[in-house]
Amino acid sequence: MFMLVVAATLPLATPSAAHHSFAAEYDADRPVSLTGSVTKMAWINPHSWIYIDVKKPDGAVENWAVEAGPPGTLIRAGFTRDSLAAGTVIKVNGYRAKDGALRANGRDITLPDGRLLFVGGSGPGSSGPGAPPKDPPGEKKK
Repeated sequence: MFMLVVAATLPLATPSAAHHSFAAEYDADRPVSLTGSVTKMAWINPHSWIYIDVKKPDGAVENWAVEAGPPGTLIRAGFTRDSLAAGTVIKVNGYRAKDGALRANGRDITLPDGRLLFVGGSGPGSSGPGAPPKDPPGEKKK
């Protein structure tokens, strides 16, 4: 009976693990650096989201969704709910979505005053809350 219960509940564990896997959604070989204007900050669990309008060279504007860490991680990194007001221009470093969507796993952002903040991403080079990133996206230590 015990084995039947274990076998029946095993598939329930897989979606949870897949949801939190960087490799399932993002490509470590496709770093991205975006500069744009914040349109919205969704301060939610389990992942916060930063939405930015990025102007392409042809003048077209793309709205990117940047996945960040949970609110607790962001607070430890120096964020508050009001840190990124709509209209704030930021630079985001992170990794593109595997499916080609305008979505990225954020690693760090540079604020208008030059401060670099870790945003809780789980990709390569992530250092932990409040710490500077280890390597710029796409650059690996030798």
